[in-house]
Amino acid sequence: MKFRYAMVCSSNQNRSMEAHSLLKKQGFDVSSYGTGAHVKLPGPSLREPNVYEFGTPYKHMFDDLRRKDPELYKRNGILPMLKRNLSVKLAPQRWQDNAADGCFDIVFTFEEKVFDMVLEDLHNRDQVLLKSVLVINLEVKDNHEEAAIGARIALDLCEQIEDVESWEDSIDDIMVSFENKHRRKLLYSISFY
Repeated sequence: MKFRYAMVCSSNQNRSMEAHSLLKKQGFDVSSYGTGAHVKLPGPSLREPNVYEFGTPYKHMFDDLRRKDPELYKRNGILPMLKRNLSVKLAPQRWQDNAADGCFDIVFTFEEKVFDMVLEDLHNRDQVLLKSVLVINLEVKDNHEEAAIGARIALDLCEQIEDVESWEDSIDDIMVSFENKHRRKLLYSISFY
């Protein structure tokens, strides 16, 4: 594969990790991140989420929730999601703290708020290399079914991008073709490192 990809959602749990897992299986050079202040997972009620710091291992979260209420977290899909996550990487990472990971060519976000945060962060970084990065928002609801669909759609778009010599020269045509095929509107912007 020619390009390095980053998948970004709010907590680096569901949407970004589903896409990370699928792209990794297909041989892409991919990483994933979240943009939130903390990692939030559903709890016993809306007012009682489970909150963890970025960097807390997925295995720790899995064991913690299995200890708290194994039936609830199995039924709502959180334990299977965490099990998938720990097979992909050790712990959720925060986008704003990823400078040591190097530059990415393409960054996917899965909600507009995250798209805005990634662009703001890129704008605020020291732009030493002036390397272009394509940031694409593919709006995906934060549930397990939609995350799986979103990951397959992201894979399709990544494959289209890989098929061209230079995404910079072809991006508008790629986006129009993609939007017509999937009937999904995309936001995208070119930024620099």
